[in-house]
Amino acid sequence: MVNKKKKSRPTEKLDVSNHILVPKHEKCSETEKKAILKRYNVEIKDLPKISINDAAILDLDLQPGDVIKITRDSATAGKTIFYRVVIEIK
Repeated sequence: MVNKKKKSRPTEKLDVSNHILVPKHEKCSETEKKAILKRYNVEIKDLPKISINDAAILDLDLQPGDVIKITRDSATAGKTIFYRVVIEIK
């Protein structure tokens, strides 16, 4: 049997926030958060979720319950906006 060595991973973290395929992620203020929930008539638990450990938001100062605004370029719509609530996965 051949012993295969596991490939070691680099210990430094890769900053994906500036990658061309990663859309812009921004933290919403409490005022914006309330306006979003009211505009879409939803509660915080109804928003799609994003892990606090997601590589795209690691450089933002976030806490579970914060809302993230994701702006993506779209060939048909120009720009599209998505919202996610930050959660901590245990």
